[in-house]
Amino acid sequence: MDVKAKLSEVVGAENFSDDPNQLQAYATDFSYTPEGVPNYVVKPGSSEEVSRIVTFCNENKIPVVPVSSKIHFYGAAIPKEGGVILDMARMDRVLEIDPDNRRVRFEAGVTWEKLTRELAKEGFRVIMPLTPPAQRSVLTDFMEREEPTNQVYDYGEPLEAMEVVWPTGEQFRMGSASVNGYPDSPSKGGNPSGPGLDFYRFFQCAQGTFGVVTWTNLKIESIPKMDKVLFAPVDDLEYVTEFLYRILPRRIGQEVVLLNNVDLAAMLAEDWPSDYDKLKNTLPPWTLILVLSGLLRRPEEKIAYEENFLAEVLKNEFSDLKLGESLPGFPGLRNKILPMLRKPWPADKPYWKNSVKGACQSLFFHTRPVLAQQFVYLVEEIAARHGYPISEIGMYIQPIEHNRACRPEFNFFYDPDDDAEVAAVRALYNELAKVLLGEGAVFTRPYGELAPIVYEKAASYTAHLKRLKKVFDPNNIMNPGKLCF
Repeated sequence: MDVKAKLSEVVGAENFSDDPNQLQAYATDFSYTPEGVPNYVVKPGSSEEVSRIVTFCNENKIPVVPVSSKIHFYGAAIPKEGGVILDMARMDRVLEIDPDNRRVRFEAGVTWEKLTRELAKEGFRVIMPLTPPAQRSVLTDFMEREEPTNQVYDYGEPLEAMEVVWPTGEQFRMGSASVNGYPDSPSKGGNPSGPGLDFYRFFQCAQGTFGVVTWTNLKIESIPKMDKVLFAPVDDLEYVTEFLYRILPRRIGQEVVLLNNVDLAAMLAEDWPSDYDKLKNTLPPWTLILVLSGLLRRPEEKIAYEENFLAEVLKNEFSDLKLGESLPGFPGLRNKILPMLRKPWPADKPYWKNSVKGACQSLFFHTRPVLAQQFVYLVEEIAARHGYPISEIGMYIQPIEHNRACRPEFNFFYDPDDDAEVAAVRALYNELAKVLLGEGAVFTRPYGELAPIVYEKAASYTAHLKRLKKVFDPNNIMNPGKLCF
Protein backbone atom coordinates (compact mmCIF):
# COMPACT_ATOMS: atom_id res chain seq x y z
CA MET A 1 0.00 0.00 0.00
CA ASP A 2 1.48 3.33 -1.12
CA VAL A 3 -0.26 5.84 1.15
CA LYS A 4 1.57 8.81 -0.31
CA ALA A 5 0.60 7.90 -3.87
CA LYS A 6 -3.05 7.34 -3.00
CA LEU A 7 -3.52 10.51 -0.97
CA SER A 8 -1.63 12.58 -3.57
CA GLU A 9 -3.90 11.16 -6.23
CA VAL A 10 -6.98 12.40 -4.36
CA VAL A 11 -5.86 15.94 -3.49
CA GLY A 12 -2.99 16.57 -5.90
CA ALA A 13 0.70 16.45 -5.08
CA GLU A 14 0.73 20.14 -4.13
CA ASN A 15 -1.86 19.50 -1.40
CA PHE A 16 -0.08 16.55 0.18
CA SER A 17 2.93 16.61 2.48
CA ASP A 18 5.03 14.23 4.50
CA ASP A 19 7.82 16.76 4.98
CA PRO A 20 8.95 16.65 8.64
CA ASN A 21 9.08 20.43 8.93
CA GLN A 22 5.50 20.82 7.73
CA LEU A 23 4.28 17.94 9.88
CA GLN A 24 5.75 19.58 12.95
CA ALA A 25 3.45 22.57 12.49
CA TYR A 26 0.52 20.29 13.42
CA ALA A 27 2.21 18.68 16.42
CA THR A 28 1.47 21.43 18.97
CA ASP A 29 -0.99 24.20 19.69
CA PHE A 30 -1.40 26.96 22.31
CA SER A 31 -1.95 24.45 25.13
CA TYR A 32 0.51 22.41 27.18
CA THR A 33 -0.78 19.19 25.59
CA PRO A 34 2.17 16.93 24.69
CA GLU A 35 3.09 17.11 21.04
CA GLY A 36 1.95 14.47 18.56
CA VAL A 37 3.34 14.35 15.04
CA PRO A 38 1.20 13.13 12.11
CA ASN A 39 2.59 11.00 9.29
CA TYR A 40 0.90 12.93 6.50
CA VAL A 41 -1.02 16.13 5.86
CA VAL A 42 -3.64 16.43 3.14
CA LYS A 43 -5.67 19.48 2.15
CA PRO A 44 -8.91 18.46 0.41
CA GLY A 45 -10.77 20.94 -1.76
CA SER A 46 -14.26 19.41 -1.68
CA SER A 47 -16.58 17.13 0.23
CA GLU A 48 -15.96 14.43 -2.36
CA GLU A 49 -12.21 14.55 -1.73
CA VAL A 50 -12.82 14.34 2.03
CA SER A 51 -14.99 11.28 1.43
CA ARG A 52 -12.35 9.56 -0.70
CA ILE A 53 -9.61 10.24 1.86
CA VAL A 54 -11.66 8.99 4.80
CA THR A 55 -12.81 5.92 2.85
CA PHE A 56 -9.21 5.01 2.06
CA CYS A 57 -8.05 5.57 5.62
CA ASN A 58 -10.92 3.53 7.03
CA GLU A 59 -10.19 0.61 4.70
CA ASN A 60 -6.53 0.69 5.79
CA LYS A 61 -7.14 1.59 9.45
CA ILE A 62 -5.12 4.82 9.27
CA PRO A 63 -5.99 7.46 11.93
CA VAL A 64 -7.54 10.71 10.68
CA VAL A 65 -7.53 14.01 12.57
CA PRO A 66 -9.67 16.82 11.08
CA VAL A 67 -8.22 20.32 11.43
CA SER A 68 -10.16 23.34 10.24
CA SER A 69 -8.11 26.34 11.33
CA LYS A 70 -4.61 27.52 12.20
CA ILE A 71 -5.45 28.27 15.82
CA HIS A 72 -6.17 25.71 18.54
CA PHE A 73 -6.07 26.07 22.32
CA TYR A 74 -6.97 22.75 23.93
CA GLY A 75 -5.02 19.96 22.25
CA ALA A 76 -8.08 18.62 20.42
CA ALA A 77 -6.38 18.62 17.01
CA ILE A 78 -3.01 17.18 18.09
CA PRO A 79 -2.76 13.59 16.82
CA LYS A 80 -2.15 10.95 19.47
CA GLU A 81 -1.46 8.07 17.11
CA GLY A 82 0.06 9.71 14.06
CA GLY A 83 -1.88 9.15 10.86
CA VAL A 84 -3.35 11.76 8.51
CA ILE A 85 -4.08 15.38 9.32
CA LEU A 86 -7.11 16.40 7.26
CA ASP A 87 -6.50 20.13 6.91
CA MET A 88 -9.70 21.83 5.72
CA ALA A 89 -8.06 25.21 5.02
CA ARG A 90 -8.73 25.00 1.26
CA MET A 91 -12.44 24.52 1.87
CA ASP A 92 -13.01 28.17 2.73
CA ARG A 93 -15.96 29.19 0.58
CA VAL A 94 -18.95 31.14 1.81
CA LEU A 95 -21.47 29.21 -0.25
CA GLU A 96 -24.58 31.35 0.15
CA ILE A 97 -26.02 34.16 2.24
CA ASP A 98 -29.79 33.87 2.67
CA PRO A 99 -31.19 37.18 4.01
CA ASP A 100 -34.83 36.05 4.04
CA ASN A 101 -34.09 33.13 6.36
CA ARG A 102 -31.21 34.85 8.16
CA ARG A 103 -28.88 32.01 7.30
CA VAL A 104 -25.38 31.62 5.89
CA ARG A 105 -23.90 28.41 4.49
CA PHE A 106 -20.13 28.05 4.52
CA GLU A 107 -17.35 25.46 4.51
CA ALA A 108 -15.25 24.24 7.42
CA GLY A 109 -12.18 26.32 6.58
CA VAL A 110 -13.94 29.69 6.62
CA THR A 111 -12.35 31.93 9.25
CA TRP A 112 -13.93 34.56 11.45
CA GLU A 113 -12.13 37.26 9.50
CA LYS A 114 -13.59 36.10 6.19
CA LEU A 115 -17.13 35.39 7.36
CA THR A 116 -17.59 38.67 9.23
CA ARG A 117 -16.25 40.58 6.23
CA GLU A 118 -18.55 38.85 3.73
CA LEU A 119 -21.63 39.18 5.93
CA ALA A 120 -20.98 42.86 6.63
CA LYS A 121 -21.21 43.55 2.89
CA GLU A 122 -24.82 42.35 3.06
CA GLY A 123 -25.66 44.10 6.34
CA PHE A 124 -25.46 40.98 8.52
CA ARG A 125 -23.36 39.64 11.36
CA VAL A 126 -22.76 36.46 13.35
CA ILE A 127 -23.71 36.37 17.02
CA MET A 128 -20.19 35.49 18.11
CA PRO A 129 -18.34 34.26 21.18
CA LEU A 130 -16.04 36.62 23.05
CA THR A 131 -13.02 37.67 20.94
CA PRO A 132 -12.56 34.69 18.59
CA PRO A 133 -9.19 34.95 16.77
CA ALA A 134 -9.52 36.21 13.20
CA GLN A 135 -7.82 33.14 11.69
CA ARG A 136 -9.78 30.57 13.70
CA SER A 137 -12.46 28.47 12.00
CA VAL A 138 -16.00 29.67 12.65
CA LEU A 139 -17.28 26.12 12.37
CA THR A 140 -14.80 24.92 14.99
CA ASP A 141 -16.01 27.44 17.55
CA PHE A 142 -19.65 26.57 17.08
CA MET A 143 -19.04 22.83 16.88
CA GLU A 144 -17.32 23.24 20.25
CA ARG A 145 -20.33 25.18 21.60
CA GLU A 146 -18.46 28.36 22.39
CA GLU A 147 -20.99 30.55 24.19
CA PRO A 148 -22.09 33.66 22.30
CA THR A 149 -21.91 36.93 24.22
CA ASN A 150 -25.52 37.59 23.25
CA GLN A 151 -27.63 36.02 26.00
CA VAL A 152 -30.96 36.08 24.10
CA TYR A 153 -32.45 32.59 23.81
CA ASP A 154 -32.91 32.82 20.03
CA TYR A 155 -29.14 32.74 19.45
CA GLY A 156 -28.20 30.01 21.91
CA GLU A 157 -28.13 27.24 19.26
CA PRO A 158 -26.80 28.97 16.13
CA LEU A 159 -25.87 25.85 14.13
CA GLU A 160 -28.45 24.60 11.67
CA ALA A 161 -28.30 21.80 9.09
CA MET A 162 -24.91 20.51 7.96
CA GLU A 163 -23.10 18.02 5.75
CA VAL A 164 -20.77 15.44 7.26
CA VAL A 165 -18.55 12.59 6.16
CA TRP A 166 -18.92 9.58 8.45
CA PRO A 167 -15.79 7.61 9.45
CA THR A 168 -16.66 5.03 6.79
CA GLY A 169 -16.47 7.73 4.09
CA GLU A 170 -20.19 8.12 3.48
CA GLN A 171 -21.49 11.64 2.90
CA PHE A 172 -24.56 12.56 4.90
CA ARG A 173 -26.72 15.66 5.17
CA MET A 174 -28.68 16.44 8.28
CA GLY A 175 -31.97 18.09 9.03
CA SER A 176 -33.83 19.95 6.31
CA ALA A 177 -30.68 19.99 4.16
CA SER A 178 -31.24 16.27 3.60
CA VAL A 179 -34.18 16.73 1.22
CA ASN A 180 -33.75 15.90 -2.45
CA GLY A 181 -32.41 18.76 -4.51
CA TYR A 182 -30.94 20.78 -1.66
CA PRO A 183 -29.78 23.58 -1.81
CA ASP A 184 -31.90 24.42 -4.86
CA SER A 185 -35.07 22.92 -3.35
CA PRO A 186 -37.67 24.97 -1.45
CA SER A 187 -36.12 23.75 1.81
CA LYS A 188 -33.43 26.15 2.94
CA GLY A 189 -31.72 23.84 5.40
CA GLY A 190 -32.62 25.87 8.44
CA ASN A 191 -33.73 23.00 10.65
CA PRO A 192 -30.91 20.94 12.20
CA SER A 193 -33.12 18.12 13.50
CA GLY A 194 -33.82 14.85 11.72
CA PRO A 195 -34.36 12.79 9.78
CA GLY A 196 -35.23 10.50 12.66
CA LEU A 197 -32.50 11.63 15.07
CA ASP A 198 -30.75 14.88 15.86
CA PHE A 199 -27.55 13.60 14.26
CA TYR A 200 -25.82 16.96 14.55
CA ARG A 201 -25.53 16.43 18.32
CA PHE A 202 -23.06 13.59 17.67
CA PHE A 203 -20.60 16.06 16.22
CA GLN A 204 -20.80 18.88 18.74
CA CYS A 205 -17.91 18.78 21.22
CA ALA A 206 -16.79 15.43 19.72
CA GLN A 207 -13.37 16.79 18.63
CA GLY A 208 -13.61 15.07 15.25
CA THR A 209 -14.11 11.60 16.75
CA PHE A 210 -17.43 11.00 14.97
CA GLY A 211 -16.57 12.24 11.48
CA VAL A 212 -15.87 15.36 9.47
CA VAL A 213 -18.22 18.31 9.02
CA THR A 214 -17.66 19.82 5.57
CA TRP A 215 -20.19 22.68 5.59
CA THR A 216 -22.92 24.04 7.79
CA ASN A 217 -25.74 26.55 7.95
CA LEU A 218 -25.50 29.18 10.67
CA LYS A 219 -28.02 31.69 11.98
CA ILE A 220 -27.19 35.31 11.22
CA GLU A 221 -28.68 38.59 12.34
CA SER A 222 -28.90 42.05 10.82
CA ILE A 223 -26.35 44.61 11.97
CA PRO A 224 -28.12 46.86 14.54
CA LYS A 225 -29.21 50.31 13.48
CA MET A 226 -28.42 51.64 16.94
CA ASP A 227 -26.41 50.48 19.94
CA LYS A 228 -25.99 51.81 23.43
CA VAL A 229 -23.19 50.31 25.55
CA LEU A 230 -23.65 50.47 29.31
CA PHE A 231 -21.09 49.77 32.04
CA ALA A 232 -21.27 49.15 35.76
CA PRO A 233 -18.35 48.72 38.18
CA VAL A 234 -19.04 45.66 40.32
CA ASP A 235 -17.70 44.71 43.76
CA ASP A 236 -20.44 42.26 44.72
CA LEU A 237 -21.07 39.41 42.27
CA GLU A 238 -24.15 38.21 44.13
CA TYR A 239 -25.73 41.67 43.91
CA VAL A 240 -25.18 42.01 40.17
CA THR A 241 -26.41 38.43 39.66
CA GLU A 242 -29.72 39.38 41.27
CA PHE A 243 -29.86 42.39 38.98
CA LEU A 244 -29.37 40.17 35.93
CA TYR A 245 -32.05 37.80 37.19
CA ARG A 246 -34.35 40.81 37.25
CA ILE A 247 -33.67 42.24 33.80
CA LEU A 248 -32.51 39.47 31.44
CA PRO A 249 -35.70 37.35 31.53
CA ARG A 250 -37.46 40.52 30.29
CA ARG A 251 -35.27 40.40 27.17
CA ILE A 252 -33.35 43.51 28.15
CA GLY A 253 -30.03 43.80 26.34
CA GLN A 254 -28.22 41.85 23.66
CA GLU A 255 -24.55 41.28 24.55
CA VAL A 256 -24.05 40.88 28.30
CA VAL A 257 -20.72 39.94 29.88
CA LEU A 258 -19.00 40.15 33.25
CA LEU A 259 -15.20 40.49 33.18
CA ASN A 260 -12.83 40.82 36.09
CA ASN A 261 -10.03 43.40 36.09
CA VAL A 262 -7.39 40.89 34.90
CA ASP A 263 -9.22 39.72 31.78
CA LEU A 264 -10.50 43.17 30.85
CA ALA A 265 -7.02 44.68 31.30
CA ALA A 266 -5.54 42.02 29.01
CA MET A 267 -8.13 42.80 26.34
CA LEU A 268 -7.72 46.58 26.50
CA ALA A 269 -3.94 46.87 26.88
CA GLU A 270 -2.03 48.33 23.94
CA ASP A 271 1.51 48.85 25.25
CA TRP A 272 2.78 45.83 27.14
CA PRO A 273 3.34 45.47 30.03
CA SER A 274 2.77 49.07 31.18
CA ASP A 275 -0.82 49.38 29.95
CA TYR A 276 -1.75 46.00 31.33
CA ASP A 277 -0.33 46.66 34.79
CA LYS A 278 -1.96 50.09 35.01
CA LEU A 279 -5.36 48.86 33.85
CA LYS A 280 -5.31 45.82 36.10
CA ASN A 281 -4.60 48.01 39.13
CA THR A 282 -7.21 50.68 38.34
CA LEU A 283 -10.16 48.78 36.85
CA PRO A 284 -12.92 47.73 39.28
CA PRO A 285 -12.84 44.11 40.52
CA TRP A 286 -15.55 43.27 37.96
CA THR A 287 -17.15 45.19 35.11
CA LEU A 288 -20.65 44.52 33.80
CA ILE A 289 -21.00 45.28 30.09
CA LEU A 290 -24.57 45.49 28.77
CA VAL A 291 -25.39 46.39 25.16
CA LEU A 292 -28.84 47.68 24.18
CA SER A 293 -29.49 47.33 20.46
CA GLY A 294 -32.14 48.47 18.01
CA LEU A 295 -32.37 46.30 14.90
CA LEU A 296 -34.28 47.09 11.71
CA ARG A 297 -37.72 47.88 13.09
CA ARG A 298 -38.25 50.85 15.41
CA PRO A 299 -34.74 50.85 16.86
CA GLU A 300 -35.22 54.11 18.80
CA GLU A 301 -38.39 52.86 20.46
CA LYS A 302 -36.84 49.54 21.41
CA ILE A 303 -33.84 51.14 23.11
CA ALA A 304 -36.05 53.75 24.80
CA TYR A 305 -38.27 51.00 26.24
CA GLU A 306 -35.24 49.12 27.60
CA GLU A 307 -33.73 52.29 29.07
CA ASN A 308 -37.00 53.16 30.83
CA PHE A 309 -37.27 49.66 32.29
CA LEU A 310 -33.67 49.77 33.50
CA ALA A 311 -34.18 53.20 35.08
CA GLU A 312 -37.17 51.94 37.09
CA VAL A 313 -35.36 48.78 38.24
CA LEU A 314 -32.24 50.70 39.24
CA LYS A 315 -34.20 53.39 41.07
CA ASN A 316 -36.52 51.09 42.98
CA GLU A 317 -34.52 47.89 43.48
CA PHE A 318 -30.80 48.23 42.71
CA SER A 319 -29.85 51.79 43.58
CA ASP A 320 -26.30 50.74 44.53
CA LEU A 321 -25.52 49.61 40.97
CA LYS A 322 -24.08 52.51 38.97
CA LEU A 323 -25.01 51.60 35.40
CA GLY A 324 -24.11 54.22 32.83
CA GLU A 325 -22.70 54.94 29.39
CA SER A 326 -19.17 55.23 30.72
CA LEU A 327 -16.98 53.52 33.28
CA PRO A 328 -15.62 56.17 35.68
CA GLY A 329 -11.96 56.81 34.99
CA PHE A 330 -11.98 55.15 31.56
CA PRO A 331 -13.26 57.62 28.95
CA GLY A 332 -14.00 56.34 25.47
CA LEU A 333 -14.31 52.73 26.61
CA ARG A 334 -17.45 52.23 24.51
CA ASN A 335 -15.47 52.78 21.32
CA LYS A 336 -13.17 49.90 22.26
CA ILE A 337 -15.69 47.48 23.71
CA LEU A 338 -18.33 47.36 20.98
CA PRO A 339 -15.90 46.34 18.19
CA MET A 340 -14.41 43.81 20.61
CA LEU A 341 -17.85 42.20 21.00
CA ARG A 342 -18.77 42.37 17.31
CA LYS A 343 -15.53 41.58 15.48
CA PRO A 344 -12.89 38.85 15.76
CA TRP A 345 -9.61 39.51 17.55
CA PRO A 346 -7.31 41.17 14.97
CA ALA A 347 -4.93 38.85 13.15
CA ASP A 348 -2.06 41.34 13.49
CA LYS A 349 -2.23 41.46 17.32
CA PRO A 350 -1.11 38.72 19.70
CA TYR A 351 -4.15 37.04 21.17
CA TRP A 352 -4.95 38.67 24.51
CA LYS A 353 -4.83 35.43 26.48
CA ASN A 354 -1.29 34.82 25.26
CA SER A 355 -0.12 38.39 25.79
CA VAL A 356 0.07 38.25 29.58
CA LYS A 357 2.80 35.60 29.92
CA GLY A 358 2.87 33.73 26.62
CA ALA A 359 0.23 31.06 27.22
CA CYS A 360 -3.02 30.52 29.07
CA GLN A 361 -4.92 27.52 30.42
CA SER A 362 -8.67 28.12 30.64
CA LEU A 363 -11.09 26.20 32.82
CA PHE A 364 -14.77 26.72 32.00
CA PHE A 365 -18.05 25.03 32.77
CA HIS A 366 -21.79 25.65 33.18
CA THR A 367 -23.62 26.35 36.41
CA ARG A 368 -26.49 28.36 37.86
CA PRO A 369 -25.74 32.09 38.10
CA VAL A 370 -26.54 32.11 41.81
CA LEU A 371 -23.63 29.69 42.36
CA ALA A 372 -21.02 31.69 40.42
CA GLN A 373 -19.67 33.53 43.48
CA GLN A 374 -19.21 30.25 45.37
CA PHE A 375 -17.14 28.86 42.51
CA VAL A 376 -15.01 32.02 42.46
CA TYR A 377 -14.25 31.59 46.17
CA LEU A 378 -13.42 27.91 45.63
CA VAL A 379 -11.08 28.61 42.70
CA GLU A 380 -9.29 31.33 44.64
CA GLU A 381 -8.86 29.07 47.66
CA ILE A 382 -7.35 26.21 45.64
CA ALA A 383 -5.19 28.55 43.54
CA ALA A 384 -3.74 30.05 46.73
CA ARG A 385 -2.84 26.58 48.01
CA HIS A 386 -0.95 25.95 44.75
CA GLY A 387 0.88 29.25 45.01
CA TYR A 388 -0.88 30.85 42.04
CA PRO A 389 -1.53 34.54 42.85
CA ILE A 390 -5.25 35.26 43.16
CA SER A 391 -4.66 38.73 41.73
CA GLU A 392 -3.39 37.13 38.50
CA ILE A 393 -6.43 34.92 37.76
CA GLY A 394 -8.51 36.08 34.81
CA MET A 395 -12.26 35.58 35.24
CA TYR A 396 -15.16 35.88 32.83
CA ILE A 397 -18.83 35.08 33.47
CA GLN A 398 -21.15 34.71 30.50
CA PRO A 399 -24.90 34.75 31.22
CA ILE A 400 -26.82 32.22 29.08
CA GLU A 401 -30.42 32.37 27.84
CA HIS A 402 -31.73 35.29 29.89
CA ASN A 403 -29.64 34.23 32.90
CA ARG A 404 -31.11 30.73 33.04
CA ALA A 405 -27.51 29.53 33.36
CA CYS A 406 -24.02 30.94 33.10
CA ARG A 407 -20.56 29.94 31.96
CA PRO A 408 -17.77 30.94 34.34
CA GLU A 409 -14.27 30.86 32.87
CA PHE A 410 -11.04 31.03 34.86
CA ASN A 411 -7.83 31.89 33.00
CA PHE A 412 -4.42 30.90 34.35
CA PHE A 413 -1.56 32.64 32.55
CA TYR A 414 1.90 31.05 32.43
CA ASP A 415 5.22 31.07 30.60
CA PRO A 416 5.20 28.10 28.19
CA ASP A 417 9.01 28.00 28.24
CA ASP A 418 9.17 27.63 32.02
CA ASP A 419 8.74 23.95 32.82
CA ALA A 420 8.06 24.68 36.48
CA GLU A 421 5.24 27.09 35.63
CA VAL A 422 3.73 24.64 33.16
CA ALA A 423 3.78 21.86 35.75
CA ALA A 424 2.29 24.14 38.41
CA VAL A 425 -0.62 25.27 36.23
CA ARG A 426 -1.20 21.70 35.11
CA ALA A 427 -1.42 20.48 38.71
CA LEU A 428 -3.71 23.37 39.65
CA TYR A 429 -5.97 22.73 36.65
CA ASN A 430 -6.32 19.02 37.43
CA GLU A 431 -7.20 19.56 41.08
CA LEU A 432 -9.64 22.32 40.23
CA ALA A 433 -11.40 20.15 37.66
CA LYS A 434 -11.91 17.33 40.16
CA VAL A 435 -13.07 19.60 42.97
CA LEU A 436 -15.40 21.70 40.82
CA LEU A 437 -16.93 18.61 39.24
CA GLY A 438 -17.66 17.30 42.72
CA GLU A 439 -19.31 20.62 43.59
CA GLY A 440 -21.72 20.44 40.65
CA ALA A 441 -19.87 22.19 37.81
CA VAL A 442 -21.08 20.88 34.43
CA PHE A 443 -18.21 20.33 31.99
CA THR A 444 -19.76 20.01 28.53
CA ARG A 445 -16.43 20.27 26.68
CA PRO A 446 -13.94 17.90 28.33
CA TYR A 447 -10.60 18.64 26.69
CA GLY A 448 -7.37 16.74 27.28
CA GLU A 449 -6.78 15.63 30.88
CA LEU A 450 -10.28 16.77 31.81
CA ALA A 451 -11.87 14.04 29.65
CA PRO A 452 -11.04 11.01 31.84
CA ILE A 453 -12.05 12.97 34.96
CA VAL A 454 -15.48 13.73 33.48
CA TYR A 455 -16.16 10.38 31.81
CA GLU A 456 -15.19 8.46 34.92
CA LYS A 457 -18.06 10.19 36.71
CA ALA A 458 -20.54 9.32 33.96
CA ALA A 459 -20.02 5.58 33.45
CA SER A 460 -23.42 4.83 31.88
CA TYR A 461 -23.19 7.80 29.50
CA THR A 462 -19.66 6.80 28.55
CA ALA A 463 -20.72 3.23 27.82
CA HIS A 464 -23.47 4.49 25.49
CA LEU A 465 -21.00 6.80 23.73
CA LYS A 466 -18.61 3.92 23.11
CA ARG A 467 -21.40 1.82 21.61
CA LEU A 468 -22.33 4.67 19.28
CA LYS A 469 -18.68 5.14 18.35
CA LYS A 470 -18.45 1.46 17.41
CA VAL A 471 -21.48 1.80 15.12
CA PHE A 472 -20.29 4.88 13.26
CA ASP A 473 -16.53 4.37 13.47
CA PRO A 474 -15.97 0.58 13.66
CA ASN A 475 -12.21 0.88 13.06
CA ASN A 476 -11.75 3.83 15.44
CA ILE A 477 -9.89 5.91 12.88
CA MET A 478 -11.31 9.34 13.77
CA ASN A 479 -8.99 11.19 16.14
CA PRO A 480 -8.29 8.08 18.26
CA GLY A 481 -7.24 8.60 21.87
CA LYS A 482 -9.45 11.64 22.42
CA LEU A 483 -12.37 11.87 24.83
CA CYS A 484 -13.20 8.32 25.91
CA PHE A 485 -12.21 6.70 22.61
